[in-house]
Amino acid sequence: MNGHRVFFTFDITEDCHTLDAYKKRGGYEALAKVLKDGLQPADVQAEVAASGLRGRGGAGFPTATKWSFLAKNSPVYYLVCNADEGEPGTFKDRWIFEHTPHNLIEGMVLASYAINSRHSFIYIRGEFDLSYKRLMTALKEAYAAGLVGKNIMGSDFSCDIIVQQGGGAYVCGEESSLLSSIEGKKGYPKNKPPFPAVKGLFQAPTCVNNVETLSVLPWILRNGGAKYAEYGTEKNKGTRLFGISGHVKRPGMYEREVGYPYKKMIYEDCGGILGDKALKAVIPGGNSTPILKPEQIENLTMDIEAVAAQGSMLGSGGVIVIAEGTCIPTLLQVMTRFYAHESCGQCTPCREGTTWMNQIVTRIAKGQGKAGDIENLERIAKGIMGNTVCALGAAAAMPVQSYLKQFRHEFEYFIEHGRSMCDGRLEI
Repeated sequence: MNGHRVFFTFDITEDCHTLDAYKKRGGYEALAKVLKDGLQPADVQAEVAASGLRGRGGAGFPTATKWSFLAKNSPVYYLVCNADEGEPGTFKDRWIFEHTPHNLIEGMVLASYAINSRHSFIYIRGEFDLSYKRLMTALKEAYAAGLVGKNIMGSDFSCDIIVQQGGGAYVCGEESSLLSSIEGKKGYPKNKPPFPAVKGLFQAPTCVNNVETLSVLPWILRNGGAKYAEYGTEKNKGTRLFGISGHVKRPGMYEREVGYPYKKMIYEDCGGILGDKALKAVIPGGNSTPILKPEQIENLTMDIEAVAAQGSMLGSGGVIVIAEGTCIPTLLQVMTRFYAHESCGQCTPCREGTTWMNQIVTRIAKGQGKAGDIENLERIAKGIMGNTVCALGAAAAMPVQSYLKQFRHEFEYFIEHGRSMCDGRLEI
């Protein structure tokens, strides 16, 4: 059941990212099938709907349904690829850019055809130097081969792909901030509605999709949506890229069918915990997702509903494994420092709340905590949740809430004794 792969079908070589290498493994066959066989945009949408593909950016919304929300009868539509991968512990987009960027380019053209976008954008994180170079080289190859641009593959469909580098702001991973940044404005998130599907980039209906979501489209169009739907679980079809980091012997990028067991991934595929230590906790989907204890992953599978039932989220698929001996208050201090730094500052609960949380957690981690700190952290986190313009406030508050809930005794010990139960260790 779990041996199927969509991305991991080739060896990583020095030239696996090139057009020649991509074509040798079936690259652009899906695009040829669509454009030369006369498939209509509705046919592409129907195939993606049949696949059951859900967005891989974190929310997990059905891709075809998201496309269907685009306002009708607009003279202009835009497709935007959100490649502003900034969640610590998440690095799957980089893997695609560095090893198979044509997967994304072909997927972009297919999606653009499906939603009638003639100018599509890739918003890539500015720090991704190698990713950007590989993408631009691949895009140049695709233009030269007539796979992007005017009259693609001799058809009457034309589409340009414009690449824009972000400035490295975490908030620009939020779609409305990202669109503002492309428009040349400050990357502030916007209140919704209107949603981008109605009024997005340059006021036109816009669909924002994740890198992995778009990159899987060539496989679906080449092999059929029904085939893709055979993989995964009843509600979560296909495979996913999982970036495993932290205290495991073999960290890295893995592709597994949705519904793969966490324990099998950690103890068999990743070789177990460093130093053969006991497992202390798992962050299941990027560092904003609530932390889980070992007993919660005992029979847990890697799919959206299963992880949600344990009170967390599959998120972006970035799994962080934490070994026994790690100091949880010190780990949370790293998290709160990141979110306090990355808050865009537009709304008060996020701007002030992330700063206060970081100040309190830092004080605890320095051995200067005092009575009432835990209760204040809980109160501030609660005040952030649901009261910010975008979801990034919640991303900052959820780790605080879950760490206090799961490991409250470590914070209480730190405050009472002025030192960590684990000597403040993050490394083991």
